[in-house]
Amino acid sequence: MKKLWLFLILLVFSALMVACSDDEAGEKIETSGEAGKDGFSGEITVWAHPYTGDQEVEGKMWDEIIASYEEATGVKVNFEQIPWANRDQKVLTALAANNGPDVFYAIPDQMPQYAEAGMLTDLSPYLKDNDMEDFVESALVSTTWKDKVYGLPILQEAYTFLYNVDIIKEIGEDPSKLPATWEEFEKWAEKAKAKGYYASSFQGGGSMNGTLYPYLWQAGGEVLTADNEVKINSDAGVEAFEFINKMYKNEWIPKDSITALEHDALWDGGKLLSVQGSGASISRMLSKETFEFVIAPPLKNKKQVTYGTTGMFVVPINSENPDAAAEFVKVMTNAENQRKFNQVTQYIPTRESAKDIFEEQKYLAQLATYTEFALPGVIHPEGRNIMPLIQAELQTMMEGKKTPKEAADAAAEAIKGKVK
Repeated sequence: MKKLWLFLILLVFSALMVACSDDEAGEKIETSGEAGKDGFSGEITVWAHPYTGDQEVEGKMWDEIIASYEEATGVKVNFEQIPWANRDQKVLTALAANNGPDVFYAIPDQMPQYAEAGMLTDLSPYLKDNDMEDFVESALVSTTWKDKVYGLPILQEAYTFLYNVDIIKEIGEDPSKLPATWEEFEKWAEKAKAKGYYASSFQGGGSMNGTLYPYLWQAGGEVLTADNEVKINSDAGVEAFEFINKMYKNEWIPKDSITALEHDALWDGGKLLSVQGSGASISRMLSKETFEFVIAPPLKNKKQVTYGTTGMFVVPINSENPDAAAEFVKVMTNAENQRKFNQVTQYIPTRESAKDIFEEQKYLAQLATYTEFALPGVIHPEGRNIMPLIQAELQTMMEGKKTPKEAADAAAEAIKGKVK
């Protein structure tokens, strides 16, 4: 039902765009207001979400960022903070009615849906003077669809393993020499099990981004290409299913890993050697001060890679002030404003030059070095919709009802049903 609703919204949007194109006969929409600096004029509307629990501090941050843009361009910004809940419906409905924002925040599984439907402006022509080399290369993966850049990234994460130092010492290992490969992790896992601990967490009831995908990428595989080629059941894909199955059967991960959404209680209680986490996990640990922990680089099998979302700002195709909107995206994501934004939100900047905000925060400074290994998920219009299909097969495997090969093959067939 939700997918049908989305399809209808996109259909209405496409029809409106065709009608607008016919009415305008190719003429560029004029914006109101006198010409500002560098030829910009008028006003734009920007939509973003709450990124912290402190709206006063966050509000001051937005005031500063918006002021820097208005000063540079002479364009007025109408800023609106919208809730995370039902954000797709709000954005799509507004755009279809032609009264949406000129700039809005998007995440990796939204961007290709909107881009494929012709709803986003290709920003490539605006980026020639934007020092794109300063962006972390992996952060640009989620902003690009079929060789066109539809957004600029403002924040990034990197998921990796946090280890309990007390347990490391108890199993006779060195906290300064953490596992770097699957093989090394397996050895530590066996030692942890022998001492009565689980080796790590596994959120089988959550997103595939934090469960299957990192292992699949580390094995050298991928889920799905932009050309709808399904690869999840390649040799590399099967190897990832096998590794997860091995962890569960060997009891290296908790018994409820099939459907668990988190294992914070086990970690906090000192029952896990390691936990998969990101910046939020580190902040939570530092606030609790329960035990000493260390951070490991992302694991490597054939490749060293992990998951880490990327947040970006995009411009809808029906913006009435596209030049000014594109300029806002550029100003919003420059190094100075990335420092302001990520200092408050505690995400990792996507510009290398802005990562200096963590110089005095050793854990976040270390984590920031791992974003080069962080992929944002499956960049495809069906990226979000195929997750439950894969999850069902992964869970069936862990329950012992299918072999890893059977589960991978079944996942591949389910994905093909979505994309072909």
